[in-house]
Amino acid sequence: MIGCYDFCGHYEWTFNWLYREGGHDLVRAFWDEAINRDSQIHARELILKEGFEGMAKYWGHTLLEESPELGFKITKKEDVFRVDMHDCPSKGFLLKNDLEQYRDYCDHCMGWIGPLMKEAGFTIDHEHNHCGQCWWDIRKQGETDADVSIGATSGDADVRLREEWTQDAAKVDAYRKSNDPDDKYTKIS
Repeated sequence: MIGCYDFCGHYEWTFNWLYREGGHDLVRAFWDEAINRDSQIHARELILKEGFEGMAKYWGHTLLEESPELGFKITKKEDVFRVDMHDCPSKGFLLKNDLEQYRDYCDHCMGWIGPLMKEAGFTIDHEHNHCGQCWWDIRKQGETDADVSIGATSGDADVRLREEWTQDAAKVDAYRKSNDPDDKYTKIS
């Protein structure tokens, strides 16, 4: 059985290999089919059936298992489910071990979560800084524009308040009201 940290390196290598073989469309198909519709079927079932409660069950358990040092904060409100990832264990492993094959490892989360949320009736506001930090605001589709300003949803747990977040703001990638990587993708400057 492959260990969790070995898995992260293998995942990174696989994304790059798929990209070389068939481009970004093949990588996206892999994220949707192999992750969203196969390895994370338990997440799909929970979220499709239970919405925000399913998200709390899935990410509450999964993030605690992956990041027992609590390198994350979950905020659940009536109209939003938010994750602030302060220290992603998988991206952190890749950075610590100088493993960088694929151009944007962090995009795989949006690559499987985006299609799932679209099917479940949710939209996503998301940013990641390529340094193991990100945030996700997930809301029901059709709601008015949300306030995604710093601290609006998660207060002082907002990852964007961390000094490391702004060290290289040009690297921050953002999705707004998105549920698919091909929706409007905006680089934050």
